[in-house]
Amino acid sequence: MNVPLTITAAVFMLLCIIFLIAFIVSLRKRRFMGAISNFIFAFLMLALSLLFGVITISIQGYNSFTREELAAYVEIIPLQQQSFTARIILPDGEEKQYVLEGDEFYIDAHILKWKSIANLLGIHTLYELDRVSGRYTGIEDETNKKRTVYSLGEKRMIDIFKMRLQYPFLSFLVDAEYGSASFVAVKKQRKLNVMVSTTGLLIRDVEN
Repeated sequence: MNVPLTITAAVFMLLCIIFLIAFIVSLRKRRFMGAISNFIFAFLMLALSLLFGVITISIQGYNSFTREELAAYVEIIPLQQQSFTARIILPDGEEKQYVLEGDEFYIDAHILKWKSIANLLGIHTLYELDRVSGRYTGIEDETNKKRTVYSLGEKRMIDIFKMRLQYPFLSFLVDAEYGSASFVAVKKQRKLNVMVSTTGLLIRDVEN
């Protein structure tokens, strides 16, 4: 959980409670103008608290990075023509294995870049691996042959990537959101490092 974001949401909620108390006190003293202003500020603090609370929840499962780093280790084992096994090990040790159809190994990710105000709250560039699939070299094969696609992302009730696409007002926090993909040929057994950087995904052979 992002601690700075959680603290920010809690501070706004505390301010909301303070303004609500001030609103009630103003009503009892019949200071109606003060009551109105306190109610408006309480509503604003509540809205900001909910916004930062939702963002905190929505970025769970995303990984933060500020430079190039390892997103996954992949071992490719050809089975037969246009078919291979991809063994994927994530940085947290979780392991997944898929049988994929195609001439190439394909992987993509969601990447979120945040503006300076979000950086001050402890949010830096985030990424989440989205899917893995086999990719055919030929367009005709890609159109007519068996497609194999598997999800790597976590299912969540709230997803900041989808929220940014739906709600333009989040642009004051999110500088850019985009997908990044990379693929390599599968002609022999290969050990690969899938790297993520601020410019997107990269795939490199593991040096023996």
